[in-house]
Amino acid sequence: MSILSPVALPDEADVQAPDGSEVRLLCQGKRGSMAHFALPGGAVSKAVAHRTVEEMWFFVAGHGRMWRKLGEQEQIVNVKHGLSLTIPTGAHFQFRNDGETPLEAVATTMPPWPGEDEAYFVDGVWAPAVGANPQSDRSG
Repeated sequence: MSILSPVALPDEADVQAPDGSEVRLLCQGKRGSMAHFALPGGAVSKAVAHRTVEEMWFFVAGHGRMWRKLGEQEQIVNVKHGLSLTIPTGAHFQFRNDGETPLEAVATTMPPWPGEDEAYFVDGVWAPAVGANPQSDRSG
């Protein structure tokens, strides 16, 4: 694909992320890549961290929560359409969809996503339940 080629949002997911969310690949340049992530209604992702990339997420639909932990800093954020946040390199994170419709975000990854060994699993705050109703958790 040419670096100048526009990319439309695919109807179907290209891959499943290590966290269990659906990924639709968008543009990629030399210094970053962009993708659309979707988590089905009632689903809870697996908790992961990234070895070398940082990401910026912008939520475009749905509502839920995202947990992030970096060193001693830890936070759960209510997410919904219009909110953006960062996932620094090495931060542990997990997200959940508290609604019935998909929770969707567009994310930029810098540098571009290097491959399947980039993400590794960590302990999260919620029991993962991709495609199922969320479990009870310590954060309500």
